[in-house]
Amino acid sequence: MSSLDGPRLAPAAGGQATGLVVLVHGYGADGNDLIDIGRAFAPHLPSVAFASPHAPSPCGMSAMGREWFPLTFRDPAEYRRGVQAAGPALAAFLDAELARLGLAGDRLVLVGFSQGTMMALHAGLRRTVGPAAIVGYSGLLADPEDLSGITARPPVTLIHGDRDDVLPIAFMHRAAAALGEAGVPCAFHVCPGVAHGIDQRGLALGLSAIRSALSPA
Repeated sequence: MSSLDGPRLAPAAGGQATGLVVLVHGYGADGNDLIDIGRAFAPHLPSVAFASPHAPSPCGMSAMGREWFPLTFRDPAEYRRGVQAAGPALAAFLDAELARLGLAGDRLVLVGFSQGTMMALHAGLRRTVGPAAIVGYSGLLADPEDLSGITARPPVTLIHGDRDDVLPIAFMHRAAAALGEAGVPCAFHVCPGVAHGIDQRGLALGLSAIRSALSPA
């Protein structure tokens, strides 16, 4: 199992972190792609640390990017196989970051984008100590048939653009329904006119979910 690394931000206020937000990037990007979200959120979460790990493998379709698992976009089962294969590496990273910061598992928030949302949902719902929250942008639930074995039910916030032609918004609705059936509290938000990306409204919704989850310490 490969050891993950990536950019990190110490708490903006200095001192001991009271929470950790881990940003899980999408297919063909790397940890640098999402750490700017941490920089934008940091003034509003001054005692929170941020980390954005690089996925374990070079991307098969992007010479400069990384992937959590290979994608052909032709076989729906590849999502389930992929998160199961990559899950242990992300779980180990989460454990190491929490230990480094001296934080309990319930002081963690996972934020994913696209393939990173698949990873955040898979890993977060299987933590021994559930995270404080999961925020998923423009993604899907990779393994809805396997939710009977989840060990955590943190609040989940799903945010998706209605013009997404990479992972259409129907995936968000399916994920929300499956999570609800599994007893996972799930809120979802549609961002009008947004394609496969994150707009300012989406950022504000994500920040609100994180602040609610991590405050008070």
